[in-house]
Amino acid sequence: MIHSRIVRNPIAPSEVLARVGHPEDGAVLLFLGVVRDHADGRSVTGMRYECYEEMAEEVLAEIAGEAALRLGTDRLAVVHRVGELAIGETSVAIAVSSPHRGEGYDASRFVIEEIKKRLPVWKHEHYADGASAWVEGTVPPGTGGA
Repeated sequence: MIHSRIVRNPIAPSEVLARVGHPEDGAVLLFLGVVRDHADGRSVTGMRYECYEEMAEEVLAEIAGEAALRLGTDRLAVVHRVGELAIGETSVAIAVSSPHRGEGYDASRFVIEEIKKRLPVWKHEHYADGASAWVEGTVPPGTGGA
C-alpha cells in the first residue's frame, strides 16, 4: 500500500522500510536523504525545512502514486520531515519493494527527483559562521516565477 507523509518528528527508517515488502519481491530498497555538514563550500551546522503542509501532503501523495504506477506495484513509502534538523538527521526516506531491482531503483530515483522539483518544501541552511540562508530551488511550473 502506498504511504506518503510529511512529519515533524524524526524519521525512523525501520518504520518506513516495514511498510513495503512482499514474498514475491526480490528487491527491497531504502533511500535516506540526510543533512550534511557542508553546502557550496560552506560549513553547515543544521537546517530548517518549512512547507505549506496541506499542499505538500497532496503533492507528495501524487509523486508516490506516479512512482507506484511506473513501478507496477503499490509497495512504496515516502516520508519527508519538516522543522529543525541537525547534521546527520534524516530529512527524507523512500522505501520501495518490487520483484526486480531495476524497477525499484527507478521508482526510488523518480521519487527523489520529483520531490526536488515539485514538493513545496523550502530549506533554510544554518552556517558555521553564524549566517543562514534560504536555499534556492526550482520555481514550480505555472507559478509565474522569473
